[in-house]
Amino acid sequence: MSIQILADSGCDLPYSFLQEHDITLIPLIVHLNDQDYEDFITIQPKQVYDAMRNGQIVKTSQASPLKLKEVFTQYAKENIPCIYIAFSSQLSGTYQTAMMIRTEVLEEYPNFQLTIIDSKCASLGLGLVVAKAAELAKQGMPYEQLCETVAQYCRHMEHIFTVDDLEFLARGGRISKTSAFVGGLLNIKPLLHVEDGKLIPLEKIRGRKKVFKRMLELMEERGVDLQKQTIGISHGDDEEAALELKEKIQEQFGCNDFLIFPIGGAIGAHAGPGTLALFFLNKQMEA
Repeated sequence: MSIQILADSGCDLPYSFLQEHDITLIPLIVHLNDQDYEDFITIQPKQVYDAMRNGQIVKTSQASPLKLKEVFTQYAKENIPCIYIAFSSQLSGTYQTAMMIRTEVLEEYPNFQLTIIDSKCASLGLGLVVAKAAELAKQGMPYEQLCETVAQYCRHMEHIFTVDDLEFLARGGRISKTSAFVGGLLNIKPLLHVEDGKLIPLEKIRGRKKVFKRMLELMEERGVDLQKQTIGISHGDDEEAALELKEKIQEQFGCNDFLIFPIGGAIGAHAGPGTLALFFLNKQMEA
């Protein structure tokens, strides 16, 4: 029996990609102009970035418990085994809510196979794991092995990213106020990474060229067999920067397999326009 992969919109894979690869989307919620929108479904990333550039306040909330229950119940009724790979529990309450809803659904459908994995990943770091899980599910990997493999991929996913202004992350509580060093006037770009699901500032760098150079240095230090991997690059409505970074990675490491997508509204509302994020594995995984 085929295994269904579920993912929330914290994976930053466009809806069209998810449909094409038969991945079920659980949207996070974006609040704008007193209205609630479903990330990637009823609001697109560009609308969120345009609103932010116009000074509008964009807020977000976790996936709706009703939506989670609806999705889980649908697959429970059909007796289709599921693996839900969730956005880091350190950045959203969605994982905890999903675990609670899972308990409710299992009371009614005790034989339903549903594993919820706290990915400790975000954006296309999560997206790369989700895409790989869907590929392995399609190839017929057994359920337990797939759960183990997904957990391994999550543990070895590197996130290196820069934002134009840490204020957005601090405002949403994604990093502490003391971490929100502001260097906009001096063209200082903060570089961050993800450690155990949390966003951690690494260093401050002046100018975009030096940021790119440092990202590549970190990629060389931490990555393994990079040319054999799919590399993820996500951006806050700055495709030009994403393509420039891709070119540099191709030149330096010989990588040819990339996923490049805009950061969705739910994460973009906290990271802000001009964010650039890079994702790769620090250990070559055996499929």
